[in-house]
Amino acid sequence: MTSSPFISFNCPLDGRPLTRAGGAWRCESGHCYDVAREGYVNLLPVQNKKSRDPGDSKEMVAARRRFLQEGHYRPIADATARAVLADIAEGSPTAILDAGCGEGYYLRELAALAEGLELQIVGLDISKWAVQAAARRSMNMSWVVGSNAKLPLPDASVDRILCMFGFPVHAEFARVLKPEGRLIQVEAGFDHLLELREIIYPTLKPRVSERPAPEGFAVHDSVNVRGHMVLDTQQQIADLLAMTPHLYRADAEGRARAAALTTLNATIDAVIISHDKEENHGE
Repeated sequence: MTSSPFISFNCPLDGRPLTRAGGAWRCESGHCYDVAREGYVNLLPVQNKKSRDPGDSKEMVAARRRFLQEGHYRPIADATARAVLADIAEGSPTAILDAGCGEGYYLRELAALAEGLELQIVGLDISKWAVQAAARRSMNMSWVVGSNAKLPLPDASVDRILCMFGFPVHAEFARVLKPEGRLIQVEAGFDHLLELREIIYPTLKPRVSERPAPEGFAVHDSVNVRGHMVLDTQQQIADLLAMTPHLYRADAEGRARAAALTTLNATIDAVIISHDKEENHGE
């Protein structure tokens, strides 16, 4: 694989193109965004934040990094990479955005499977701690602190968007995707982490029926990834809980029951849905 950083960004304040000049990105209006020593750029202005330190905390990022490095979710990563890379021809430059990249695990796994392809890759996350951790490990990709609600990217500038267990903003995704672009969205299936959820919640939410394709998109393909994992230390179980929304959704008693576990056999259940951008949408 030939991988290079993504080079087309817009100013998050006025939408004008940004130009790299030395250690900063600048627009014609004079707005300037410094490149951090790790190589990422923060394109999330204070006025666009809903909290002082949005997204995953430093501790959550560390927990996710430890957990994912142990390979528990590699089947999901491999299947996701195949979905993202499907139909990409060798020698055809392809721009890929991971909208909610976390600490970069899924992009690194994708790059490892992209032999013979010419990719421009950008990972974006609202958490500066996640982007910082990602940038430290992968210098041949672009890393950006930003929001899916207002992507700092030009119209029709990317070929693929990956959204992993995240917060999709489909109108923005349609805007930045090229006319024949594709969105790959990964969601938790009903049985995902079922055993853990049965422990921390008094009752579980009912199964949700299949949702229609989001506006502006048509379903191209859907793949289900199922399996099991065995966690045999309290640290692994704590890391799993810390990297999921369940840490905050569970009450104190539920968290206490999880903290008392010394082993956990949990179901993996993920749904990978590929959506094609509908003609003339978002242009």
